[in-house]
Amino acid sequence: MKLSAKHKAAIKSYLRAVAASGITVVLAIAGDMRPEYAVLLGAVIAPIIKAIDPKDFDLGINSEK
Repeated sequence: MKLSAKHKAAIKSYLRAVAASGITVVLAIAGDMRPEYAVLLGAVIAPIIKAIDPKDFDLGINSEK
């Protein structure tokens, strides 16, 4: 199955957002935050990071389309 360049960019962007969410959750848990707040913080931070990602020219704020 061949993926177009746009699909590959979407997958990479998604994986960066998942990584950012995971890092945020790990840091929040390491900081002795309640788990539900850690997950909520990760859910809020990840889309923001995804939207302002300077490497994301196809999908985010820097979209050429």
